[in-house]
Amino acid sequence: ATLWFHPHVMGTTATQVYEGLAGLIIVDDENSKSLNLPDDYGINDIPLILQDRTFDEDGQFIYIHSMDGAIGNQMLVNGAIDSYLDVNQVKMRFRLLNGSNARNFNIHLSNNAQFVQIASDGGFLEEPVNMNSLTLAPGERAEIIVDFSTYKKGDHISLLNDNFTLVDFNVQDKIVDNTVIPSLLATLEPLDESLAVRTKKVELDAMGMFVSIDGKQFDPARIDTEVNQNEYQIWEVSVNSSMMSTPGHPFHIHSTQFRILSINGEAPPANLSGYKDTVYIKNGEVVRLLVQFKHKGLFMYHCDILEH
Repeated sequence: ATLWFHPHVMGTTATQVYEGLAGLIIVDDENSKSLNLPDDYGINDIPLILQDRTFDEDGQFIYIHSMDGAIGNQMLVNGAIDSYLDVNQVKMRFRLLNGSNARNFNIHLSNNAQFVQIASDGGFLEEPVNMNSLTLAPGERAEIIVDFSTYKKGDHISLLNDNFTLVDFNVQDKIVDNTVIPSLLATLEPLDESLAVRTKKVELDAMGMFVSIDGKQFDPARIDTEVNQNEYQIWEVSVNSSMMSTPGHPFHIHSTQFRILSINGEAPPANLSGYKDTVYIKNGEVVRLLVQFKHKGLFMYHCDILEH
């Protein structure tokens, strides 16, 4: 799995992440090591932390946020602007994190070529999924493979967010590439709604300082939900379509990975069928989640727009 970490201080999470306190944790297991995917870190297995920032004339961060959070006018990848990467004619694995405060990233290649998604927030999908574009809300991760063996030396391809360039790829030499994209990446537990002992409704509403869950704002002295260890529940999470609502909220539950059962009554897209801890819910949508709580403790659930 490709996971991320950042401070979670009440009232200053947004500014601390904006000023640079965030990073990746990569977790391997015996299955991932056996698949012969690209996994040579820094060579054919590259993290791409996607963020946006606004700078003043001296090149210093300006933290400006609206009701929907801080949206920057410069794209950063791994902390750099105008990023580029020299790539050989091989399969390249990119571990994508939307580490921004509030911006959704709509990712595609400049030539609209296909890439393959192999993992989401909680690890591998069961099968690879061919994609032409990918949307990541704040906090979401995805692992994709771009096959540069179809290009020739001197070609230039870019990874874009809408019309913003994230990374320019400069194609170099043709070298031996023994990596593969297997047809089966992992065996996931089948979705079984009968495991759930209860169904819980969760409603996110409003924007900015008025954001609430089930009509209540965060209070560290209040416990909203109690569950038994190892219990499965179905959470029906919705975003109120009132005039004061944001276009959507990335909903995040700490210390678990869930599965998406349905989005507005329909099965989720294949690339959202694996384990996740963050899901973007559009205004007016209802997303049903199958959640198991394996760990004892005190945990949060919240919108992952950091200003919210």
